[in-house]
Amino acid sequence: MPRTSEPLRKLGFLTIGLFDAADPRRGHDSTLEIIELGERLGFDSAWVRHRHLQHGISSPVAVLAAATQRTSRIELGTAVIPVGWENPLRLAEDLATVDVLSGGRLNPGVSVGPPMHYERVKRALYPDTADVEDFGYERVRRLLDFVRGEAATDFSGVEGFEVFSDRVQPHSEGLGRRMWYGGASLRSARWAGENGMNFLTSSVVKAEESEDFAEIQRSHVREFRSHHPDGDRARVSQGLVVIPTDSASPEQRARYEAYAEKRLPRTATPQGPARLLFAPDLVGPAREIADRLHAHAGFQEVDEVAFALPFTFEHEDYVQILTDIAAELGPALGWKPAP
Repeated sequence: MPRTSEPLRKLGFLTIGLFDAADPRRGHDSTLEIIELGERLGFDSAWVRHRHLQHGISSPVAVLAAATQRTSRIELGTAVIPVGWENPLRLAEDLATVDVLSGGRLNPGVSVGPPMHYERVKRALYPDTADVEDFGYERVRRLLDFVRGEAATDFSGVEGFEVFSDRVQPHSEGLGRRMWYGGASLRSARWAGENGMNFLTSSVVKAEESEDFAEIQRSHVREFRSHHPDGDRARVSQGLVVIPTDSASPEQRARYEAYAEKRLPRTATPQGPARLLFAPDLVGPAREIADRLHAHAGFQEVDEVAFALPFTFEHEDYVQILTDIAAELGPALGWKPAP
């Protein structure tokens, strides 16, 4: 049943980490400063997007490794790593290392599918195996096994002065329970549940059984939980683009509204062969956004969120938006900041 009576338990945010190609350090520093701000404001989690061959975060694991040394409490997530670009064994090593550095705060989110523009990049990415690579769920299954401590080799023991392990090292106990799947379809929701993952649902879904975004999202959450060992207690996080304007300047409000208006037409009907349906961006006073969320069939199913920051805004805009989410919107949704 919808969870309309339950307060929001966990409040997070998601950033794309854009940077200027001529000065990439400045953008990466901005991302780390925003994560630090999130911790000071009491957010429960900070998530970073993943962008290859673009001016965004190409190595979220490396960025979050830096964030572990600049924060002490906030959970750190990826939303999401497309594993088609990754070797599951090597990625498992990197994730475990960063989780150890963080003290058990890493929440890796992943997805499946061929890399974007695969025909144009496959010879650089997989020069010898491009035509036989498997980009389906099995790739994530391998990653899960390695993270959860399954053997990666049939050899362990001492060879000379070196000691070898048959599983990924370091092994970070608990990381396997903090693996998330970013899904937009009923099939993905079902697979994530069957494999004991957590579920990230965002502002994009596939219009399979309906063209009502909120109803589709609710069906995905219920499908996931109906196949998860934890049932209704299985973790789901919703990620919509949310822009409260309570402390925004008139110039900021006008820019935010123009941004949302430009993106609104794509929310009217499913887009492309995959029939992708986008949620409208929520812009306005926190109390109005809270009312819209309480009426949202997808939001009614969750008790944690990772609101997405808009792609192309300035650092000062993100400071204002995060501050208003923590001070105004979160409390209006029943959330209490972490001490």
